[in-house]
Amino acid sequence: MASRGHRPEHGGPPELFYNKNEARKYMRNSRMIDVQTKMAGRALELLDLPEDKPCFLLDVGCGTGLSGDYLSDEGHYWVGIDISPDMLDAALDREAQGDLLLGDMGQGIPFKPGSFDGCISISAVQWLCNANKKSDIPAKRLYCFFSSLYSVLVRGARAVLQLYPENSEQLELITTQAIKAGFTGGVVVDYPNSAKAKKFYLCLFSGPSSFLPKGLNEIKDEEEARESTFTNKRISLSSHHCLQTTYANFKLGIPYKIARSGVVRKTREWVLEKKERHRRQGKEVRPDTQYTGRKRKPYF
Repeated sequence: MASRGHRPEHGGPPELFYNKNEARKYMRNSRMIDVQTKMAGRALELLDLPEDKPCFLLDVGCGTGLSGDYLSDEGHYWVGIDISPDMLDAALDREAQGDLLLGDMGQGIPFKPGSFDGCISISAVQWLCNANKKSDIPAKRLYCFFSSLYSVLVRGARAVLQLYPENSEQLELITTQAIKAGFTGGVVVDYPNSAKAKKFYLCLFSGPSSFLPKGLNEIKDEEEARESTFTNKRISLSSHHCLQTTYANFKLGIPYKIARSGVVRKTREWVLEKKERHRRQGKEVRPDTQYTGRKRKPYF
């Protein structure tokens, strides 16, 4: 999360900023956990996934796995990629349910085409706009990220990227590279009239242009939320950017084939799996009984 006064991306590369101390904050600071979880929930809502169907999702800049926990609780499977070893170590300590990958999103997403049903990202994309060394060219790193992201999504899938743009020029740089990579979509702004609650969500479509959701507003039914959209015209590219990304610390979790077969949400098996996960995380969970996961009769 970016504060109003100091932007962490100005202090150096993310792998140095997100050290053990920062990772500890994301594990212990209740406010940070709450904000991160709410933004993940909003991003998942904007993905507009099919109901009662487990999906295989990508979490870019997954950090300590807070966003991934929300995805798991909603019945989805996920893979997280992050550039900070300390944040990923914290995710392992928390027994995050997704597969974890150490990698630089500015060098591309190293997965096969059509691997994911959707993508979310919380507070990460703006880091690509800063050059921490001479070889870092923001426009090229953004294009490499977006072109590889376009490739790894199934056609028609969405990506919802929550970000903190520094100014309109930076937002234009980001959206321009997204268009160049083949995406359509726009920017949804939640609470546009609030200095503290205002949030930007870049909603990208990897297939035909779709209806852009409206942003949330503090005053319901009185004022329409503002949207900042960019052109739906797609720039065709002869080939995607080549990826040569090295990575380590891969944690094998739920295999892809199991994610595809999935467990139906709200079933007894799904509820028991969720309760067991919460127990491992130290959360208070009610005992399992014969009524656990049983469908209730409708009330009249």
